[in-house]
Amino acid sequence: MAAAGELVVLVTAPAEEEAAAIGRALVEEGLAACVNLVGPIRSIYRWQAKVQDERECLLLIKTRAALYAAVEARVRALHSYDVPEIIAVQIDRGSAPYLDWVYEATGAVRQHRR
Repeated sequence: MAAAGELVVLVTAPAEEEAAAIGRALVEEGLAACVNLVGPIRSIYRWQAKVQDERECLLLIKTRAALYAAVEARVRALHSYDVPEIIAVQIDRGSAPYLDWVYEATGAVRQHRR
């Protein structure tokens, strides 16, 4: 993954309490500027050759691409799933003041793109 730019990292958790613990840790440790918890959501997926239908909580993690590896490692350490969903989406456009804040909140200065 490229080290430049901003990301939204999507993670699902089995319950709001676990999602909140993960989100709080990421923000307190400076790995994310903000984590939104969305839920409950309904997830239908295949796991161990069976179709599962579960309630989960979705985390929307705003961070810098340079922090992705650390975010992924921290989520894995805190998550109860054997294979947690951790998907990063590059932010193509966004409010400059907001993206500046993402950088500031995660300990960096944003280099503005033209």
